[in-house]
Amino acid sequence: MHLKGTLNSLVLGVLEEGPKHGYWIAQEIKQRSEGVLDFREGTLYPALHGLEAEGHVVAEERMEKGRKRRYYRITPAGKRALSKQRRDWERLSRAVGVILGGPWNPGETETP
Repeated sequence: MHLKGTLNSLVLGVLEEGPKHGYWIAQEIKQRSEGVLDFREGTLYPALHGLEAEGHVVAEERMEKGRKRRYYRITPAGKRALSKQRRDWERLSRAVGVILGGPWNPGETETP
């Protein structure tokens, strides 16, 4: 499942904890979402490059096990953008919850 426009926010949220390479970012998003969100390289790397162009992340190359890996780190501008995106997401999710009949409870499961 992919929600348009949320990938940048998810990437920034993962990078808030510290620098990570692209594969690790994708795996972290997948793990935290319990497999619901599974972004492939063809989706993730263009998002990372866009975030870099916007000044929300910076990249640096590091050698790891004999291979060059590109690590991404959130910038102060990225932290400000993430803060705004969180506020926007909270507002949107409250509005959708009201329309769908009440607040969403992630502990509840769907009934058949």
